[in-house]
Amino acid sequence: MNTLYDADHFRIALGQLSTAKHLIEQVARDYVRLIKYAQSLFQCKQLKRAGLGRMATITKRLKGSLEYLEQVRQHLGRLPSIDPNTRTLLICGYPNVGKSSFLKSVTRADVDVQPYAFTTKSLYVGHFDYKYLRFQAIDTPGILDHPLEEMNTIEMQSITAIAHLRSAALYFVDLSEQCGYTVEAQVQLFHSIKPLFANKIVFLVVNKIDAMRPEDLEPEKQALLETITKTGEVEMLRLSCHTEEGVMDVRNTACDRLLAVRVEQKLKNAMGSAASKEAVNILNRIHVSRPLSGVEPTPFIPDAVLNRQKYDPNDPNRRLLERDIEAQEGGAGVYNVNLKKNYLLENPEWNQDKIPEMFNGKNVYDFIDPDIEEKLAALEEEEEQLQATGFYDEPEDIEDEEEADYREKADYIREQQQLIRNAARSKKALKNRAIIPRSVAPPKKLSEMEAHLDKLGLDHTKISERARSKSRGRGRGGNNADDVDMMDIDGKPAARGLSVARQNKQKAIEKAKARARSMNRRDAGTGADTGVRTQAEKITKLHQKKMNRMARAGEADRHQTASIAKHLVFHPPQAQHMSSTNKKGSLLGREIWARTEVDRNIRGDKYGWLYKSGINVLCCFFLYRAFLFMSCCWNHESSLPRLVNDTN
Repeated sequence: MNTLYDADHFRIALGQLSTAKHLIEQVARDYVRLIKYAQSLFQCKQLKRAGLGRMATITKRLKGSLEYLEQVRQHLGRLPSIDPNTRTLLICGYPNVGKSSFLKSVTRADVDVQPYAFTTKSLYVGHFDYKYLRFQAIDTPGILDHPLEEMNTIEMQSITAIAHLRSAALYFVDLSEQCGYTVEAQVQLFHSIKPLFANKIVFLVVNKIDAMRPEDLEPEKQALLETITKTGEVEMLRLSCHTEEGVMDVRNTACDRLLAVRVEQKLKNAMGSAASKEAVNILNRIHVSRPLSGVEPTPFIPDAVLNRQKYDPNDPNRRLLERDIEAQEGGAGVYNVNLKKNYLLENPEWNQDKIPEMFNGKNVYDFIDPDIEEKLAALEEEEEQLQATGFYDEPEDIEDEEEADYREKADYIREQQQLIRNAARSKKALKNRAIIPRSVAPPKKLSEMEAHLDKLGLDHTKISERARSKSRGRGRGGNNADDVDMMDIDGKPAARGLSVARQNKQKAIEKAKARARSMNRRDAGTGADTGVRTQAEKITKLHQKKMNRMARAGEADRHQTASIAKHLVFHPPQAQHMSSTNKKGSLLGREIWARTEVDRNIRGDKYGWLYKSGINVLCCFFLYRAFLFMSCCWNHESSLPRLVNDTN
């Protein structure tokens, strides 16, 4: 924060803002207390305006501080997003040494590259992927070699990034001195900021090798470069952003070194923590075994490969590659690869021979092996022996008692499950379909029932006799009409000589008579005795009392809250001239309006308080006389005249 902005100025602005916040809160508390004890709505409105005015005055005094904080906020929003925990490459050095060019080459960051110093005035961040991992590269502004107190804001951004970011530092130098600074000045700057590279991976990157290489330098300058790399902690890398020579090599080397150091640091932290056992288990799984003798095995490379002449496309005596043969034979689409030339046969001249499929009426591929017939005979003999010994005979399925029990239980379970499913389907099928009543279904003949019972092997004598006895008519006054619910008897004329409509009408009359003869269940058992019936009704009411007493309104009962009666709500006379929308205004608004009007009328009436006091005195007097009168009625009739006279 102190790098980009003045920390003292920032603290003062925040302090003023905090003070104004406390003052506004105090004003709010004071005026809320005053509004609470206000005399009218008009006074509440005036107090509210006064409180808001004081708050606005306090806020206007913060105009300068608020403008400064807004500028800081906008600038912070434009800063790049830097992840301090991810893999980071930090590019630093003198101005115009090729830092931005390298960032633009390895990432897709939109960096301005110009041939003059201090093109980059702030930090630029770019991202790239290496070995399926995301890296971020940060381009810092150029640094000049002078004391820290004399550095400006642009240089302090680079110093802060180098000091606080955990990364791999790439210190760029320009040996051609096209940047405008000598090699001695660049080496001196490295030694000046070397304390900032503590606990970091540092690379000395020599840029613009297309113009000047380290080998072409003077011995004095080479000795200066060796002062940086002689400790072994700094590795020298070379590249040229103009020709893109070595750019990817520098990036890959820095990323590999950074990954190795991060993995080593994580393992070290894991071994020293509670998760060391888990880390050891992981290491054991990825460990590569080595020979006990300590000698590293070397890969075997055939001598023919080692002695093979290196391929040179400009050499006329070079060995021909498949690409060269393709070009000689007509190019792609015309040339066909010859796979037979690489066959390994006793005589190389046989490679191009065509093998016939049929020879002397036999398949050639059946006689490739000279011992094919002997092997076939041995295989057939072995097969006959296996069949003779019963190797392929399947054992008979012998089921023991336990397996049979299991099988029977399983069959029973399957049968019950099928019955349950069928019952469910039947129930579901009848769910939305009306069941035909028995009166509509066609009657069954007695002969059909007897035939069915004979088929089942059951005796139907008693059932038939009972059916015939029940089929006699039950009508009154010699009416021999059949019961509508009785089974039809074979050969008996039911209501012979009557039409179908007459028969249906007679059946309906019989049903109505049967219903009329039914008794009330409540009077059943009481007989003709009126006293017993009265006692039964009393007992019924007695048992019903408890249920009535406990049947109170509860939370689950539907009820409506009591609303204010219409004659208790004040309606102003102006309401009849209002629109329908205003007439349906809230009850709270109408009540506030009514109270305001009453308060205004009372304050405008000079003797309003006297009028209200008189009304209260009269009400108390009449209530007192009514109380005395009621007391006389309760005490004694003879005391009434005396008490009335005393009251008068």
